[in-house]
Amino acid sequence: MLKLKFEQGTLILEGANQADDMPNAFVWDTRTKQFRSPAYKYREIIIDFVRNKTPYEDLAKKYHKFDFKQKIPLTPRPYQTESINEWKNNSRCGVVVLPTGAGKTHVATMAIEMCGRQTLVVVPTIDLMNQWYDTLLETFDAEIGLIGGGFYEIGAITVTTYSSAFRHQERIGNQFGLVIFDECHHLPSEGYKYGAEFAIAPFRLGLSATPERTDGAEEDLTRLIGNFVYRLEAQELAGEYLADYIVERIEVELSKEERMMYQTERQIYLNFRRKMNLPYGQDGWRMFLIQSARSEDGRRAMKAYRNYKKIALGTDSKMRVLQELLKRHKRDKCIIFTQENETVYQISNDYLIPAITHQTNIKERRFWLKAFNQGDVLALATSKVLNEGVNIPDASVAIILSGSGSTREHIQRLGRILRKKDNKQAILYEVIAKDTTEEYTSQKRSDVRQFKDAKKGQE
Repeated sequence: MLKLKFEQGTLILEGANQADDMPNAFVWDTRTKQFRSPAYKYREIIIDFVRNKTPYEDLAKKYHKFDFKQKIPLTPRPYQTESINEWKNNSRCGVVVLPTGAGKTHVATMAIEMCGRQTLVVVPTIDLMNQWYDTLLETFDAEIGLIGGGFYEIGAITVTTYSSAFRHQERIGNQFGLVIFDECHHLPSEGYKYGAEFAIAPFRLGLSATPERTDGAEEDLTRLIGNFVYRLEAQELAGEYLADYIVERIEVELSKEERMMYQTERQIYLNFRRKMNLPYGQDGWRMFLIQSARSEDGRRAMKAYRNYKKIALGTDSKMRVLQELLKRHKRDKCIIFTQENETVYQISNDYLIPAITHQTNIKERRFWLKAFNQGDVLALATSKVLNEGVNIPDASVAIILSGSGSTREHIQRLGRILRKKDNKQAILYEVIAKDTTEEYTSQKRSDVRQFKDAKKGQE
């Protein structure tokens, strides 16, 4: 009889010869003289064995069944029920896309209850791991484990980070029947994808508000998790399930001195690109990084690039607009987003506003987030670390002074102020330096949003 085993993130088949007709998932390993397959092909292999009535012994599966029941059953919102039904109809595999604040975590707990299998929840950060741990403890009367942040405990439901899954999955990838990837747009990153490839879990759920990636690798989610089974955008839920919101775009002018320096530095950068005949786009940028390190002209071009970007992102005009907006919303909870930490600390120093960056330690970060949620402080300045994975339901104003220009980042920052509370009216200010590359990227992002809205209207 064939014996299916799990070995270091792969599946091996004992008792078969190279000439035997085996499922397509297998390839013959000439080193060990056995058929071998990636672990994530487990479901496909089992279905093939059952369909063809192939006798086999499953020694790979080490996960257990559980009767998960929520302590306090919550009535799901209609779209949550729709999303989990679509996921169920897709063989309990697939990606659900819902905006921040729409209750993706509740969709996940519904999936855990529905599957009744030992579950692994994979998240991008330690903070989010701790949030999930607390939520699962409150939701289920089950042993909740942690892998990461100094813990290594496997429970009926276990929470880990993408980096920890990468390190441990080749050993424990057969101990879970359901894997949930929160903020699953991180999964296709090099290394992180092994957290899915080394797991046998036949049931998989991906959750994200912003699955698209600049490298187009979101297509890999279909292979690693399953099809995109359900999607809603923020504007479809605004009012009833999310806060009503508006987006205001404010253009500012560079000063005469800033404009002159901006044009000078940008021209140095462009001249170098033309000299080296570098294309635009991601490939061109990678080539620029390589060429900029090979000569004095290249290093000057890189410095020029940083200089003109810094001028556009941190012009004094933006600081004056920020001051006016803080006066206008002096009783509202505001989050100020910038691209660079230097500007965050400048705002913190000038306006006595707490700063949260990647350099902020965990205890200090928790202190300020708690103070913000309790109303002890009414504004926070940050760069990218609050783009995802934080719970700040009372925030109603977002002021974006600078950013990467990506649609994902814009949606993530908007999501920070969309959690429904009473009759909250959320507002996002996008402060743009006029006649700079920042204006172009903002317009490009807006065009993408309009295209998606138009396409959705045609469906």
